[in-house]
Amino acid sequence: MKQHSQQRLSKTTCEWLIANNYNPENLNQPGENGDTALMKATRQGIYSVVQELISAGADINAKNNDNNNALWFACFGNHYELISLLLKMKINIDNQNDNGATVVMYAASAGKAEVVKLLLQHHPNLDLKNLDDYKAIDFASTVEVLRMLKDATK
Repeated sequence: MKQHSQQRLSKTTCEWLIANNYNPENLNQPGENGDTALMKATRQGIYSVVQELISAGADINAKNNDNNNALWFACFGNHYELISLLLKMKINIDNQNDNGATVVMYAASAGKAEVVKLLLQHHPNLDLKNLDDYKAIDFASTVEVLRMLKDATK
């Protein structure tokens, strides 16, 4: 099985994995802060590597030491194509990290209107609360984000 998954990885992706201290034989190997190769490639915005890792069987819902999944890094970096890809591949949009925060809460707090808009198209649970008992709408840092979240809860 292991050999089979490696055969499906391109030379470019294998080289990227090795250069970033990941073993091409173990796609879910945790690296620094528990970040998997999928998380690191997402953070770096490398669509082709992310797509290949998912196709080769990398765990899309793996979490790092902070309990964030790859979607967090896509949202953090404003990587819209990667956000769309990860959501299409059914990543957990409602994943809550160590602080109970979801990607919608993060995007709302950072005033990332385009990210919030994209996430809302995939119907996240807006009733989730973080450890301080706040919902995504409580984090809206701009009027535009507040309006979007209000409209989504109607």
